[in-house]
Amino acid sequence: MTKQHTITIAVMAAIALLLAALILKPRADDGRTDADAGHAGHGAGAATAASSAASALETITLSEAQIKAAGVVVAAAAPAPISTILTLPGEIRFNDDRTAHVVPKLAGVVVAVHAQLGQSVQRGQLLAVLASSALSEQRSELLTAQKRLALASTTLERERQLWQDKISAEQDYLHARQAAAEAELALQNARQKLSVLGAGAVPGSQLNQLELRAPFAGVVMEKHLALGEAIKEDANVFTISDLATVWADFAVPPQDLNRVRVGDAVTVRATAFAAQAEGTIGYVGALLGEQTRSANARVALANPARAWRPGLFVNVEVQAGRSEAAVTVAADAVQTVDGQPAVFVRNAGGFQVQPVVLGRSDGQRTEILQGLPAGARYAAANSYVLKAELGKDGAEHAH
Repeated sequence: MTKQHTITIAVMAAIALLLAALILKPRADDGRTDADAGHAGHGAGAATAASSAASALETITLSEAQIKAAGVVVAAAAPAPISTILTLPGEIRFNDDRTAHVVPKLAGVVVAVHAQLGQSVQRGQLLAVLASSALSEQRSELLTAQKRLALASTTLERERQLWQDKISAEQDYLHARQAAAEAELALQNARQKLSVLGAGAVPGSQLNQLELRAPFAGVVMEKHLALGEAIKEDANVFTISDLATVWADFAVPPQDLNRVRVGDAVTVRATAFAAQAEGTIGYVGALLGEQTRSANARVALANPARAWRPGLFVNVEVQAGRSEAAVTVAADAVQTVDGQPAVFVRNAGGFQVQPVVLGRSDGQRTEILQGLPAGARYAAANSYVLKAELGKDGAEHAH
């Protein structure tokens, strides 16, 4: 081999090495890319595993003994009739039949106040005292009539005796009898005037004292007088209401009037706190309001503890009919899990969370439209215990 051949071979070898280096460099990059892809695949696998773990939390493992100890009652989803509930907004109001506005009926000046706002009073209890000149005149008229009647009665008796003894003429006796009858009528008229005013004759010199008394037992809901104040005869100085019963008034739209009838059973629920009462509709208005274009309806409620305060907003649930539902569960069995309604279905190891689509509910039974077949066994009572256990397992898994 000549020297020239040796040089040519060396150059070709150098070129080959250079090309090899250029070729190998992209492969190394590809190797790093594959590694990165491997890491990404590992991350996706971790996410899948986390999702699987989260799905696993939807199952609660409990033995029969634990289920019994927790008080969880298992029942089977089954067809049942469900009442159609019509919910209408309403408001608690005074019972107008047991609410009175106390007015003096005579003008006067307040000389004493014995009842305060919010005070419970009994029938006939003294509320306030007014000094009234008009009342003084009425009582003076009564006293005058009493004295005239007494004098007329004495004169009549004397004239009767004189007539019987043939001393005086019969005409004198007849005049005396007529005068006595007129005096008696005047006395009755004076008494009736005072009776209308709610006042009567008083002994002594307190002819102008007008006493205002409670017409029945109740609570002072309004008070519009003060000591020394001049009061007109038609002023509403006190409002007394017997809060042992109240009214729940609610509006009925025209399209629902045929579903709300007198005598229908209703449930009244407070919107501000957890309270409810049962009652029946006692009145449905025949006219529609000009502003609301709805009819007024009313339910009378017993209120022994005075929990139903006038002005409280309520929802009135009217049972407007019953119809059959193919699959129903106990209303208390439905819980909210991950923001959607679900029931806890019994399985071999415990309970499985089963999302469902709800239909109608009457507070006792709830219709299931999707997610649960008839005959499926589920936690009917104390299902909140299972929800709490589910939340506990989720917290432990998060840690």
